[in-house]
Amino acid sequence: SRNQRRKIKWKGGIALNKSESKYFNTAKKMDKALISLLEEKSFEYITVSEICKRAEVNRSTFYLHYENTVDLLNETARFLLDDFAAYFNVDVENITNKFKENSLDELNFISDEYLHPYLSYVKENRIVFSTVLLHSVSFGFNEIFQRLYDNIFNPILERYSYPATDRKYAMMFYLNGITAIVTEWLKDGCEKTIEEVSQIIYGCIF
Repeated sequence: SRNQRRKIKWKGGIALNKSESKYFNTAKKMDKALISLLEEKSFEYITVSEICKRAEVNRSTFYLHYENTVDLLNETARFLLDDFAAYFNVDVENITNKFKENSLDELNFISDEYLHPYLSYVKENRIVFSTVLLHSVSFGFNEIFQRLYDNIFNPILERYSYPATDRKYAMMFYLNGITAIVTEWLKDGCEKTIEEVSQIIYGCIF
């Protein structure tokens, strides 16, 4: 099914066999085609034919992957968010191991070191993310949040002896709050500097 193929695509960018690799490469071409077209015109004026021409694929291939252009837009946002892991260049396994050794006052990931790369990436790709805001109910952050929760936030809260049954509630409060601030920043065309937005986030959290 189309949903099963998407799971293959977003499994850490790793294809399991030749046919799955072909799917991933084709989908990535269409993601990049949409991103480049959004630099030239509004989403409403981008057609399937233009996307296919830019990606060098045929229309039947497009409809094998997506229902429509909004479907592709949502997946393009997920492509960018997944790509952020490489952009951020964080060794999650190494960080997780350090949680057992670091003092509690060092377990703070709401800081310039981690927040600035994220805000920079959003700003660099603000056309796509702003377009998603207009045409979709979410950024597709859920998968990213789950990985962050499993690998970073849950181990930190465990060190603080935070009740296990309450951890997801606490983290969704923080993460949704940050997302809401970033959403407003995008709506304003990212006029405020990254430093200014960071200070707003710190003020709300701390």
